Amino acid sequence: MKNLNETIKQVLSDESDVRAATAPFQADFPYDRDEEAQVTRREFCNFLGLTSAALFLGAGGFAAKAALDARKSEAFSASRIEGSETLVPNSSLNFNYPTERDSAILIRTSDGSYHAYGQKCTHLSCPVYYSRDHQRLECPCHDGAFDAATGNVLYGPPPRALDTIEIEVRNGQIWAIGRRASTDEHAS
Repeated sequence: MKNLNETIKQVLSDESDVRAATAPFQADFPYDRDEEAQVTRREFCNFLGLTSAALFLGAGGFAAKAALDARKSEAFSASRIEGSETLVPNSSLNFNYPTERDSAILIRTSDGSYHAYGQKCTHLSCPVYYSRDHQRLECPCHDGAFDAATGNVLYGPPPRALDTIEIEVRNGQIWAIGRRASTDEHAS
């Protein structure tokens, strides 16, 4: 019991020493421990509960909006791909679709078939390019590669296939008619 009393006296004397040392600065930094607001356990738990509920409701709102947006089918207007009629086999052409800000790439494979994809890599949105030597789409940022005929991931860090631009041939000209986001995880 004697040790406990001595410990309490020591703590109280330390408190006095701290107060005496900080007294000259009290005018500049008026902070009094006696007036410090104490937060009860109940108040703290109420704060945590309300904050958690607010975050949960906010996340639920975003999820509901995403679900509603997913139900809407986006209507794309048909757009002629300028210069596509001069595209030779085993080459590519960059174009914008569905808006001027969305870059895309049209590929004519060595067998003469046409394929179009969004030009952003699904890893970190670096622009992909067509490699004639390897006959595939490559991402120079992290060495990812995509199949030119399907848009599927061949290797590298991309998590999914490229977004597909739907095309059709009209009187010898290539038209972009829609865009479909890929959902396949590492489709091969």
